[in-house]
Amino acid sequence: MARIALEEDGPRDLTTGVTGAGEAPTIGRIEYRSGGILAGREWADAVARETGCATRWSAADGDRIGAGDVVGTVEGSFAAVLRAERPLLNLLQRACGIANTTGAYVVAVAGTGCRILHTRKTAPGLRLLDIAAVLAGGGTLHRLDLSHTVMIKDNHWQALARSGVSLREALVRARQQGAASCQVEVESQGQLELACAAGAERLLIDNQLPETVREWGVLARRLRAGIEIEATGGIDLSNVRAYAEAGADFVSIGALTHSVRAADLGVEIQPGTAKA
Repeated sequence: MARIALEEDGPRDLTTGVTGAGEAPTIGRIEYRSGGILAGREWADAVARETGCATRWSAADGDRIGAGDVVGTVEGSFAAVLRAERPLLNLLQRACGIANTTGAYVVAVAGTGCRILHTRKTAPGLRLLDIAAVLAGGGTLHRLDLSHTVMIKDNHWQALARSGVSLREALVRARQQGAASCQVEVESQGQLELACAAGAERLLIDNQLPETVREWGVLARRLRAGIEIEATGGIDLSNVRAYAEAGADFVSIGALTHSVRAADLGVEIQPGTAKA
């Protein structure tokens, strides 16, 4: 992925090439200008390595950084540091932006026991970066892909109806094939009752008011002790605590990764090393 990011800038850096300072030893300070939660170091490291640079960090992923603080350096030749600069920052800015948004949701539900989950609404090719950033922000791991967890959603309910396979049969098949968890999205009380009877381990309650989440959660836990409740759909910072207080064990938020507001970071050449 680091190699792909670098290849987007073409086979040469024409601008740096004409400055005459290409091989000068250089240290670039990585500044977290906006401040926030640090995330994405592993991906920044990979970009640096691909260009022959080295990174040195003074903070860890998950640390809260003050505005303008230096979180590390990237070191190498002037040409290599400038080659690494933009791809390295693009990845850090995205990761830190995701971590900051996640952190805001985690703070909003603090003290309730509810955990914030990512979704699969990630940038193509960057899922591991996006999810690592959610974890750095205090979020909790959800499913990474389609191969380990069964999640019966609205289209799957339709498929079951067409095939004549019951939900219970589908979940039995899933466990026989090594499913790590069997989760079912419900849109009505009838579906909730079927899911509990079929042995679902978690219910996804989509696009319902907090009052409905509370009511359905009470019913589900009465029907199947220990079942988990996940609320999703139409949830933002203005109402996430209401869902947590309604008894949701988890809230999944697509906007953590599909609508990223990048953090502001920059690389500044350290005085006394090569100058642009």
